Amino acid sequence: MNLKSIFKGIQNIAGVDEVGRGSLIGPVYASAVILKKNCDVKKLKDSKKLTKKEREVLNKYIKKNSYWSIGSASKEEIEKLNILNASLLAMKRAIKKLKKKPHLVLVDGNRIPVMKNYNLKYVIKGDRKIPQISAASIVAKVSRDSLMKKISKNFSKYQWNKNCGYGTKVHIQAIRKFGITKHHRRTFKPIHNIFCLLYTSPSPRDVEECRMPCSA
Repeated sequence: MNLKSIFKGIQNIAGVDEVGRGSLIGPVYASAVILKKNCDVKKLKDSKKLTKKEREVLNKYIKKNSYWSIGSASKEEIEKLNILNASLLAMKRAIKKLKKKPHLVLVDGNRIPVMKNYNLKYVIKGDRKIPQISAASIVAKVSRDSLMKKISKNFSKYQWNKNCGYGTKVHIQAIRKFGITKHHRRTFKPIHNIFCLLYTSPSPRDVEECRMPCSA
């Protein structure tokens, strides 16, 4: 499929991507980006293929040469809605916050938020194919990483400044040793299981409940 031919002639195309779905802590972030005509799209790549320094440099470049916004869904919303619906909510908020209304919104993945009066399409692996989505992935990643660095200062044992809340060996070991914090998503299976073992009586019924699948 030739994506360029499909979108030819359409102005104000917004790319949308999220970050933090697999993290065990904090909010999920989404970014929406409409690139200005002077933006050099050859500079843009999927954020996962860039070093931290490269992402930070490109983040500044993108913000100077685009209309961009950030949306998020809190840990509490993730626990209430589940991570998929919370991610879609973060995307919806990002799209609505754009200063310029897009004629077309391209969303990374295979799901799109439900929005009236917006033309939305999903693009599988869009962060590798669509410059606007690549830009959104960079802005979202740098923004959430900044938050992780900030909240890590009071929870240094968990090393969120390095693992961004994902379930690394160091992070899981810290949870088992020091416990679950107010930032942890308790509906996520690894946290749910550890919570059961640490904070409930280890009866056969409790152990069985800990094995039950969670919402993420």
